[in-house]
Amino acid sequence: MTSVFTRVDEGLGEFALRPLDPDADAALLHAWVTHPKAAFWMMQDADLVQVAEEYRRIAEHPHHDAYLGLWRGSPAFLAERYDPAHVELVGLYDHQPGDVGMHFLCAPVDAPVHGFTRAVIGTVMAWLFDDPTTRRVVVEPDVRNTAVHALNAAVGFAVVGPIAKPEKDALLSVCTRAQFQAASDRVAADRAAVTRTEGAPA
Repeated sequence: MTSVFTRVDEGLGEFALRPLDPDADAALLHAWVTHPKAAFWMMQDADLVQVAEEYRRIAEHPHHDAYLGLWRGSPAFLAERYDPAHVELVGLYDHQPGDVGMHFLCAPVDAPVHGFTRAVIGTVMAWLFDDPTTRRVVVEPDVRNTAVHALNAAVGFAVVGPIAKPEKDALLSVCTRAQFQAASDRVAADRAAVTRTEGAPA
């Protein structure tokens, strides 16, 4: 299946996204979403049929879609995009034109790669902002998911505040195109500084 977006990370190489196939990818997704590390995805007890049904429902939804993320050509993460005026956040926040909602999940691995999750969220954000109509990305992770809160802050998200959803207490955060660009520029500057330091004479 053809990729819809490709990004090359300076340290980790090529990342890409392709449309998710709810049936062909169901077994892979089932292993990911039921893993203990994916507890905040809230599908721990789902069986294979339920996972396929959920992603078939998303594929057919007019305001929600899902993509399989690839790292160096192999499946490595999941990304969902939704319209928060119609899905997830209806009536729960001050919606603005150009808002896009996002979820992402990295595949569980035995040996984590340093900087991988940061590269994944950077890729997902770059993909969303590649659409010129996107003005802000909106997220609503569980208030207890401190690891994702830190990642969100690293790519430019600003916390709006806690909101009560039917399935969880969430921390609403938003990121404008300018905020994401500023965060990306900081990362690039930090890398350049490290490179200069490492290349300095002893």
